[in-house]
Amino acid sequence: MSKDFTYIIPRAEPEVEENFAAQKVTKEFYDEVEVRREFNNYCKWYKETAKANRQELETMRGELNILRWFLRRRQ
Repeated sequence: MSKDFTYIIPRAEPEVEENFAAQKVTKEFYDEVEVRREFNNYCKWYKETAKANRQELETMRGELNILRWFLRRRQ
């Protein structure tokens, strides 16, 4: 019985298709901008963290190694 009915599939008007295409391109552009911004923020954080870690390592290298001193005494 459902085959007795004809289906009407409306065709989109050209300006509607253009509007959807423009909206899609705009969304993709802003998504790309956001991805690049997040990547730049990550790179900045990574460089700052690496710099802090290098400074901490240099500080640790200059400190007295107490554990090695105790291990030498035991032998």
